[in-house]
This record gives sequence, C-alpha cells and structure tokens, in this order.
Amino acid sequence: MTNQVLIVGGTAGIGRELAAAYARRGTSVVIAGRDGARAEKVAADIGSDAGAAAVRGIAVDLSRPAEITAALAGIDQVDSVVLAGMQRDSNTIESYDVAGATELAVSKIVGYTTVVHALRTRISPGGSVLLFGGMAKDAPYPGSTTVSAVNAGVVGLVATLAKELAPVRVNAIHPGAVGDSPFWAGKTQFLEVARGRTLTGALPTMEDIVEGSLFLLGNPAADGVNLSLTGGLA
Repeated sequence: MTNQVLIVGGTAGIGRELAAAYARRGTSVVIAGRDGARAEKVAADIGSDAGAAAVRGIAVDLSRPAEITAALAGIDQVDSVVLAGMQRDSNTIESYDVAGATELAVSKIVGYTTVVHALRTRISPGGSVLLFGGMAKDAPYPGSTTVSAVNAGVVGLVATLAKELAPVRVNAIHPGAVGDSPFWAGKTQFLEVARGRTLTGALPTMEDIVEGSLFLLGNPAADGVNLSLTGGLA
C-alpha cells in the first residue's frame, strides 16, 4: 500500500480527484501547485472530507525548474510521485506564441525531470512515478505543434527514467478529451466533435483517468508503460 504520495498539479481537475482518491484510502498526500495558498486550501478541503488522512499543500512551480529542488526539501520520503501539472497551449504556426510554447515545454519536460531529480534518493525502492502526457502526440490538430511535441517527449521520458530509476517504476498516462473535466466546461461543441472521433462513442471521465492512474501507480508489473485512455481513436 502507498503510504505517501506527492501530486504535482493536484489542485484542480484530475490531479485533485486523484489526491482525494488516495486520501480516502488513508494515504498521506502532498498536493503541489504553483500557488501555495491554493494548494493548502485544496489540501485542507480534501483532508476534511477524507477524515483521518494527512493531506498538506506546498508550492511547486514547474515552469521555474531552478526553484524546484528547494521547494521539495521538506519531503523526507515518498512512495509515489505524480506529475500531473500542465499548461494549456493552442498555438498555431501562423501566430506562434514563443512565451507560451516555452512555458509549456519547460514545465512538462524540464520541470517534470527536475522533480524526479530532486526526489530520486527519497522515492521508496518499490515506489513509482507517473507522468501525464496526452493524446495530441497521436492525434495532432491545428495549433497543437508544441503540445504534440511535448507529449511525445513524455514518452521519451518514460523510456529513459524507467532505466535510470529502476527498481522505481516509471509510467505515463495519456488521456483524451475528458468529458467532465472542469477545463472543458462550457466547451460543448468541442466535446461533441471529440466524442464523435471515439470508437466507443463516449469520452473518458475523470474517474476513468483516476482508475488508470491508480493501476499504473500500484501494479508492480507496470513499468515503462504509456497508457492511452481515449475511448479509442476512430
């Protein structure tokens, strides 16, 4: 059983749902977000709902990798590390936003790697690391050049980190459009188009992604896996 989990990007959406799922199991959870006050508030809310589980919030900004090691200094040992923090970037070549693209690439490639570097001696030998990618790597769209490239980079990170961190396991989960994610609230037309491109005719839910995450984090045979949860790409 996981005794302590760190979820970077655990203040909203799937990251928050995963933090709550662990807290309900009695696991100690550290929630990290770029806004420390918000992370503490979310931790308090989840902790009060979960009862006895210890949940705390800290500030970690993936877009500022030089500060990450110091931000994680207060974590003594962790059994699972979840890197769910992400930047949304719809960025066409015609109107390319260099600042937005740079923040996305630094956060998910350099930021993710720096968290692992900082905690490498504090992850339990039987522990695991889970990275969040996304299906833009396989299903690009106009404006997804940086997103597609970065999510493909997550696949590369899984391959190398699994070798370097062994016996600690490293996996990634790649959700499609998540129908009940707060990010997509009100974007009905986009969700209908995305649903029409699935083989099942249904979009994954946050619960689906949480269940997939728990499997990858907890199953001792899952290592070097890139799990796509999309409802099937038509």
